[in-house]
Amino acid sequence: MKYSKKTIRLAMIVALGMSCWVATPSYAQQDVQFTQYMFNGLAINPAYAGSRDVFSLTGLFRKQWTGIEGAPVTQTLSGHAPLIKERIGLGLTLINDKIGVTNNFMMIGSYAFRIKFKTGTLAMGLQAAITQFRANFTDVRFSVDPTSTDPAFEENIRKTLPNFGTGLYYNTEKWYAGFSIPQLINWELSDGSVSGARQSRHMFLTAGYVFDVSPTVKIRPSFLAKYVSGAPFSIDVNANVWLFDRFALGGSYRIGDAVNLLAEVRVSDNISLGYAYDLTLTQLGRYNSGSHEIMVRVEFGVGKNKTKILTPRYF
Repeated sequence: MKYSKKTIRLAMIVALGMSCWVATPSYAQQDVQFTQYMFNGLAINPAYAGSRDVFSLTGLFRKQWTGIEGAPVTQTLSGHAPLIKERIGLGLTLINDKIGVTNNFMMIGSYAFRIKFKTGTLAMGLQAAITQFRANFTDVRFSVDPTSTDPAFEENIRKTLPNFGTGLYYNTEKWYAGFSIPQLINWELSDGSVSGARQSRHMFLTAGYVFDVSPTVKIRPSFLAKYVSGAPFSIDVNANVWLFDRFALGGSYRIGDAVNLLAEVRVSDNISLGYAYDLTLTQLGRYNSGSHEIMVRVEFGVGKNKTKILTPRYF
């Protein structure tokens, strides 16, 4: 049986999507990936809720591996705010992630208990999540003959999975550090041909700092380390240069995977825009023209507290 190049690429994407769930023998990152993770902290750590001291609403759109049919496309929308004299943080995150014929929709509620010190704030967070997982295997056609089928792809999967997570987050005006396990339960999928597939536990470690070079120039390095049992350890390191507290340009490196360009602009005191471009370094880079990520953040109540304008938040 002969296969077209287009079909082979589709098969690769289907395999990638399912490898996010299969426990053995294949491993891959299951949680969605963000290059601008420093602007989307609530998606990976519930203790981030309320950390910006105002009601903050962030939307992010990511199109990965442009040019490959069925490549990951992700949309997120998160909102969070401090309550009760900023001692409590509450947040809600919506994530929609599509890879080939698989689709994950996740709704996450986050709670953070915040302890304020003279120089910073320590937050302990909990989250509850519901994930709707769908795999439309009956839409897959591997052969150049559109009427052919494969017995392994004769049944679709529909799963609704609850989960819980936890995290710690400490931040000051100059630096932050956090650790989180967003999903504590390893749910298994046992439908059809994917017996043994599971929802894997992820661990995240993040940190960042702002260095004052001059009154108008600042440098902001940060990193994100990710660990999934059975998968390679992953680290993102990046640095941005801030000019006049309004514009930022920088780059990052995802070890063994991609180099990234980043840009951010504060349109006003309460509106920020961000953009990231990823250049793939693996063999998959031969088949795509890179990944694009757009971020929009809107914050409410900034103008009511002048100190939040005089001391902009960098994380």
